[in-house]
Amino acid sequence: MITLRVQNSIALPLSYNHFIQATIYNNISPELSKFLHDKGFTYGKRHFKFFTFSRLMGEYQLKNKIIQFNGNIHFYVSSPLKKFMNDLANSIMQKGYFKLGNNNLEVESIKVYDNSVISNTINIKMLSPVTVYSTLLTPDGRKKTYYYSPFENEFQKLIDDNIKKKYFIFFHKKLKSDLIIKPLKVRETIIMYKNFLIKGWMGTFRLQGPKKALKLAYDAGLGSKNSQGFGMFEVVSR
Repeated sequence: MITLRVQNSIALPLSYNHFIQATIYNNISPELSKFLHDKGFTYGKRHFKFFTFSRLMGEYQLKNKIIQFNGNIHFYVSSPLKKFMNDLANSIMQKGYFKLGNNNLEVESIKVYDNSVISNTINIKMLSPVTVYSTLLTPDGRKKTYYYSPFENEFQKLIDDNIKKKYFIFFHKKLKSDLIIKPLKVRETIIMYKNFLIKGWMGTFRLQGPKKALKLAYDAGLGSKNSQGFGMFEVVSR
């Protein structure tokens, strides 16, 4: 968890995800940053960056598509890549600040939390929206992105397919069991990322699967678009 000191208040656009992403890339080694940004880990046509981050948290007010934080803010960053996490923590601590848009905010603290998964079934709370999608062709030949609801069968299938691809890349072997996700109490949310509309879901879910797969989902993010600030969760019960 990274806590940033805000002296009075700070105003950001609601679509601030790319600010966090840019600073993350700027605080890891140039070689790793270029690799993850330009390509990442590939599986077929899919590219995986193997990191994710949460929404900004703190006391805030919303007005005219602007979010104003009053007081300190904090957020979480996670990755199964040790070099990524070490680079990020060391760079931020050495600089002493974290850049959000045009704001250089003083780093008050960095805390590392135990992220062990000790059960095959866990209840989770999303810290950033979980999203999965397909690119479809319209009758006139145009491409259209369709974001699935947790209440559609495709949502379950795509969540499972996604973690199986990540698992194969990271552990170099196939995940033979399915990852099952069940919505408990969820709500849809819409995020603008660099002028692209992305639909995701906040709230609580139940995850069931092998512990190594659950741990990888925790570290790398659940579902798609993790490096854009999607799919981070905390375990609320084991």
